[in-house]
Order: sequence, then C-alpha cells, then structure tokens
Amino acid sequence: MVGNARSALYLQSENLYESREEAQLREEVLGTLDGLVKEWIRGVAAHRGQPVEDATALIFTFGSYRLGVHGPGADIDTLCVGPCFASREADFFGAEEHCLQALLARRPDVAALRPVPAAYVPVLEFKMRGIAIDLLYAQLAVPVLRPGFDIGGAAALRHCDDASVRSLNGCRVTDTVLREVPDAAAFRAALRFLKLWATRRGVYSNVTGYLGGVNWAILVAYVSRLYPTASPATLVSRFFKVMASWRWPTPILLRPIERDVSLGMPVWDPRENPRDRAHLMPIVTPAYPAMNSSYNVSECTLGAMLDEFRRGDALCGEILAPGNGRATGGALGAATPTTTPWQRLTEPYPFFTSFKHYLQVDISARDAETYEAWEGWVTSRMRLLIRAAGAMVEVRPWPKPLRPPGRPLACSYFLGLSKKRPSPLAHTLYGNAPPAPASRVDLTQPVNEFAFRVKEWADRKDGMDIAVRHVLQRQLPDWVHGGKADAEEGAEKETAGNGTEKAPASEPSRPPRPASDAAAPVPSEESGLKRPREALRPSTSELSIRGGDTSDSVPTAATSMDASAAASDDAEAARQEAQLSGVGELAEWAVLEANGAGGAKKPKPAPRAPVTVK
Repeated sequence: MVGNARSALYLQSENLYESREEAQLREEVLGTLDGLVKEWIRGVAAHRGQPVEDATALIFTFGSYRLGVHGPGADIDTLCVGPCFASREADFFGAEEHCLQALLARRPDVAALRPVPAAYVPVLEFKMRGIAIDLLYAQLAVPVLRPGFDIGGAAALRHCDDASVRSLNGCRVTDTVLREVPDAAAFRAALRFLKLWATRRGVYSNVTGYLGGVNWAILVAYVSRLYPTASPATLVSRFFKVMASWRWPTPILLRPIERDVSLGMPVWDPRENPRDRAHLMPIVTPAYPAMNSSYNVSECTLGAMLDEFRRGDALCGEILAPGNGRATGGALGAATPTTTPWQRLTEPYPFFTSFKHYLQVDISARDAETYEAWEGWVTSRMRLLIRAAGAMVEVRPWPKPLRPPGRPLACSYFLGLSKKRPSPLAHTLYGNAPPAPASRVDLTQPVNEFAFRVKEWADRKDGMDIAVRHVLQRQLPDWVHGGKADAEEGAEKETAGNGTEKAPASEPSRPPRPASDAAAPVPSEESGLKRPREALRPSTSELSIRGGDTSDSVPTAATSMDASAAASDDAEAARQEAQLSGVGELAEWAVLEANGAGGAKKPKPAPRAPVTVK
C-alpha cells in the first residue's frame, strides 16, 4: 500500500469504503437525529417550566465516523449535549412521554432500540433507517446552549458528573487526535489498513485485552507525528517498526499531560496513582482529563500484539525493500499472482489451528432480552479469566465470540493455551519485569475466581448460564472452521477507550483458596508425551454455573504432574495426558456450583464423562 492509486484500489478491494448512497443516508440520518433532539429538548423545557424558545441540544459525532475511517455498515458514535435542566436519568432515558428514549420508540424509522443506562458510559443503542447509532448524553452545567458551543474547552467539563465527562471525552479525544496529525489523508489511509490488519490478526478488541478503535487511532497518530511527510505505506511500515521496538510500559503520549487545578480532575500519573503503575501498555488519551485508554491489556495480550508487530515489521521490510517495487507496493517471496504483498500482511490469524489446547466459554440465556444483558456482563468479566490464567500459562483469546448455528441465544469465546514464556515487558514503571512463573501451575484458582465474579452479578436471572470447558484442537466444534459459525461483530465502543460495557457491580470478596494446592501441569510441545490411543482418551468435562442455583459450597478437585515427565508406554502416556491435557479437563481443576460463597469442600475425584453441575 502506497500513497497512489494502487493503495486506494487495495483498500477498496477489501470493502473498506462505504458507497456514496450509504454516505448520503448517514448524513440524512444525522440531520434527522439533530432535529429530533431539538424537538426533545423543547419538550423537556416545557415539562420543567423552562423557556422553550431558548432550549436547544447539540449533536456531535466521534469515533471512526468522525475520524473518517468507518466502513460499510459501521455504527455512528454520537453525543447529545444538553443544558442543566435535562437530566440523563429522568429525561434522556425513560418511558415517560417527554423522554428521548420514548420519543425514539414511537418513531417508525427507529428499530432495535436498546437503552443501557447502567453502562460505564450510558448509551442509547438503536437503528434509524438501518443505520446503527450509539447515542451518549452529556448534561452540561449551563442553562442555555448556543450553536457553535465548544465542547473541547475546560468550561464544558465544569460541574459535570462523571458519566458526562466520560461521554464528552470521546469527542474531545477524537477532535484532538485529528488536530495532532500532520497529514490527515495519509493518517486515515494508514489507520484504515491497520484496523483491517488488527481485525484479521485477532488483536482488535478493547474488552478482551487487545486494543480498540481509539487505541489504534492514537498509535497511528503518534507515528504520523514522527514521520510527518510519510506516505500511507511508509506510515504502516514505520508503525510496525516503532511498535515492535517500543519499551513498554513507557507510555505513548501525543502531547504532554495537561493538568487543570481549577477543575481538579484526576489524570493518568503512575507517580501518584498506584493503579496506574500496574498498566502494561499505557496509551494515554490526549484530551483533558488524560487517562490510559488501554487499561485492559494483560501480559498475555501484550505478548500476542508484540508478536504481530514483529511479524508486520518483518513483512513490511520485505515489501518495501530496495528493488522490490516500492512504487507498486513491493513483492513478497510467498506472494502469488492472486495474493498481493499487502494481502499477505493481512492474512487472517489461524487461531483454531495454532494451539493444542483451548478453553471454550459458552454463554447462553432463555430469551433475547436476558441474553444481551448476560452476554455483555460475561464479556466484561472475561478479562479476569484472561489475566489470572495468563499469570500461569500463555493465553491468547480470540476477540470475537462465535455463535453456534441455529442457536441465536448462545455464543462462545475461545482462549488458546500454551506454555508460559518470558515476560514481554522490558521493564515495569518501577523496576525490572518479574521472572516467568515455574512450569508447575494450578489453574483451579483462576477458574474459581472467574466463576465467582460472574455468578455474583446482581442482575443475574434464572436461565443465564455459562459453561467453561477445556477442548483439544481436534475436539473443537466444526462450526468454528470455514465460516460456519455466526461471528459476532464485537464492535468496540470508542468512548475514550473505556467502551460502553456494563458498569461492574461492587466487587465481591475473593473466594476462599481451593482445598487442594495440587498443580495442573502446562501443556507444551516439549513435554515428550506420546499421543495416547484414542480409546484411552477421557471425555471432556465441563464447568457449569447456572442461574437459580442455591448451593453455598465450592467443591474443588485438582490433579498435578511434572510437565517435563515422559511416558514409557501408551498406557502411561494416556494417563499422563489425561492430567496434562488441560491445563486439563476442567473437572480435573475444579467443579463449581453456582451461588457458593462458603469455603471449599474436600476434593472429589473428577468424573470422566461430561458433567454439568447444577
């Protein structure tokens, strides 16, 4: 990809641009929405006894649409800014006639209306004439808004509640990023390509510990400032080189962190905030109040992204090497007449053939309303399992849930498991990176912890189920291959990198330590175990946590074995792999009951057939 017609043709061939008709429709929808919120605020003013003639509300866009890098079918991140008399709880959300939610519900051109008032960034999700819209609301501490009001200034934040500050931050960050890039056209082309690359390589997802849209935008903007005259192709190449060699957790800063004593809002500062010191890949938002937009990144997901950065750097070195046709996009040794060098770079990551061992997290519910809420909650908790298990084994999560065919109220996340490798961190903010853990691990605690957090959700209802199980590569369901599954979009909300995931309930206390401290070994290519006869393979066991359970105990079972042991015969190999295989069968780690808050019971033998504990 270079700054010429060839690069534009490549991006177009990947369907990264919307049609003129869709672009026109988006503009019409935004115009309709602008008129609608002005009608709404006049109704609120009349309801509150405020002057109707002065009442107005403003609409702003942010995220990929504002940056100019959205593709066909993408949603539009929008922000409604209203005066002090229009509250989020009583006027934006609600079924009363004067509420914006009710006004949208009455319109025939609005479908799939879903209010999420309890989200970290509260949002109204809906479709208008087929265009998906995420609408946030910021209540400003001013009685009257005038056209042209600057939400980028400090006055917009004064006396705002936290939710309004977070809602405003999406627009403020997007606008600041655009102001900081020296060449907007080159920035947009490079960002489009890198978002495609990140999606296909499985590293595009803020909620599962990778990076979301705002993170990638800040990174590309940072590189574009380092190389202000670079073409899109050069920006992509330099992006991989810079990111592959960056000494994390040194933060990425587009501009110096701003402090405003009069507002006194907390900003990202590892010198003062202990939590900030634990961040592994700080990508700091450039607008006040500065925050780390990538706080979900774990050691394992950072390692996966570094692997992909190095791969990209190596391939770009071949593509743009002297003599490889720099002006035409270069050539790769593995390229074919039907595969361009840039297509090689964006080849999908072969996730389901890259690991011997996987965790499959199945999510299901009884009806559509509870399913959406339950899936959102479990997804927001997935980072707990990834981070905790990642301290013991290497975990690479696939960022998108897959939906089994014919089961619209179910989906599955998959985590690839492998032997723990040295830390990807060059150092921490306050010292050297910790050494890699020992080869003997016990994964009972991460599973217990994840189950405990998930099942303690205050809004959990009967029928909201989750099952976690270990599967070998050959045991993966057929629908994960060849596009047979219904892939969830998993679109990341780009509000200052925080997403609009549901706000966690108050964190319950940690569950008690498992009764057994036995260690489950880590599967590895070097383990030396022979492949056992198929007849000797035990069935995969299952961990289930079901809504409506009343058990108050957490029985556990675990087995252990030295990961370096070698089998002397097939029978011994079968026995050892039965233990080794999962980081093994989940029944070998733990069997949990749903609502247990009590202590651990005496370990029980793990069953050899699929088990569902209700």
